[in-house]
Amino acid sequence: MRLQALGPAARLFGFSLLLTVLTTGAQAQMRSPRIDGTNLQKLANGIVGIMSYTVAPDVTTSSLSINNAATSNSALAITQFGGGFTWSKDTPIFLEGNAAYSRYDPVFVASEGGDSRALPTKWNSVSATGGIGWDFPISEHWVIRPIFNFTLGRVASDLRIAKYWLEENKNLEINFLDGGTMKATGLGGALMLDYEKFTPEHDDDLEIRYTNVDLKSHGDRGIVTGYAKAESISIWARRRIPTGWGTVWDRPVRYVLEGASTKFLGDEGEVGLKLMNSIGFGLELDSSAKEMWVTRWRAVMRYKFGPNMSGWALGLAVSF
Repeated sequence: MRLQALGPAARLFGFSLLLTVLTTGAQAQMRSPRIDGTNLQKLANGIVGIMSYTVAPDVTTSSLSINNAATSNSALAITQFGGGFTWSKDTPIFLEGNAAYSRYDPVFVASEGGDSRALPTKWNSVSATGGIGWDFPISEHWVIRPIFNFTLGRVASDLRIAKYWLEENKNLEINFLDGGTMKATGLGGALMLDYEKFTPEHDDDLEIRYTNVDLKSHGDRGIVTGYAKAESISIWARRRIPTGWGTVWDRPVRYVLEGASTKFLGDEGEVGLKLMNSIGFGLELDSSAKEMWVTRWRAVMRYKFGPNMSGWALGLAVSF
């Protein structure tokens, strides 16, 4: 999915690059090179803040690309997949997992006196989040579910343009720009209210979730430590209805109607994305009557929108 962000995406250029330690006082000179407009602590927090969009399975950010309105180049792209399930009614342990890849290309300006160069950079991030919880039934169709979450992530930078110019300026440290890495860890949890009702006429699912995970970076080269709070509240609903088109694998083909909304309450909002909504429509095949490991197959087209942005995505999913 490609979303066009007008004002908010521009702020990604001030957040997304954790880099560069300017030279020490002993090395400083009157005309030493510098990266304009940077704040190391803010940059570190911003890098970790990007990961906070992926600490929990969420259809609103499962496929996301935000463009720089001036250049039409992608400033931030996120692809993630994940899900969760309850082991059984007799053993109501809940397990979830989420894996994500992020790519973002901030541009900074390095200057030395009257000479300046734009420094396009490439940042790649991978992260994985796991969760373990327990279902406490409160009625026939409702359960309340506390979840413990943990996150592991890694960010790597790759400077490919204007490196030749920077190498001539020995007073500017670019090690982390060019091939530097940063690890991140997170601990926290979530509280979910879950409703499920399955009937021949329709199947209904509803989840209301609050998530709060604290993230912290660990630099390989003594870089300033970054902190971010991944805090959000979300609601997700799905209804599956037989289409009347007949059966496949001895089960009816179903329509899928879906809606979701996520409000980002933590440091995610610092990069301009504070609210995302999703409306989806698709089809589902049921293979539960057959001896298959997968019981349901879904394809859902989603329209996603938020303040100053909108776009489309195709989601593919299976149930076990």
